[in-house]
Amino acid sequence: MLSEALVAVAAAGGTAVVQAAGTDAWTGLRERVARWFGRGDEARERVELERLDRTAGALAAADSGSGAGSGDAARVRDRQEGAWQSRFESLLEDLPAEERELVAEELRALVKEYAAAKPAGGQVSGNVFRGPTAFQVGDDNRQDNRFGVQ
Repeated sequence: MLSEALVAVAAAGGTAVVQAAGTDAWTGLRERVARWFGRGDEARERVELERLDRTAGALAAADSGSGAGSGDAARVRDRQEGAWQSRFESLLEDLPAEERELVAEELRALVKEYAAAKPAGGQVSGNVFRGPTAFQVGDDNRQDNRFGVQ
């Protein structure tokens, strides 16, 4: 059984994989994750690269609507995050206790590096707003606006 902190880092790893797929950060993260899982075994790294490519393909198909309805894209992303979290947890669980924290720290550093590379939101510049304005940037957000007297 993993500690809460190790489960959290495994969850962050799953999230990082899904968020990076299809972005400029994907190639670097993909290679680093495969190396992390391979632990020096090149054959295992290749297997992980193939698995990561399947994940990227499933996410791309879900986002484009082919093979999934538009409402299913979020479910595909959630399923992929969960699958990768489970993979990270399994590797950590299988390690000897004395090695587990060191390997978890490698995963924390990897996640932190790629989280820092991802912008927190979209960029906005050169806009002029006159009067009541609502503006929102991000993915899968909801915004309810009411202007005027209520």
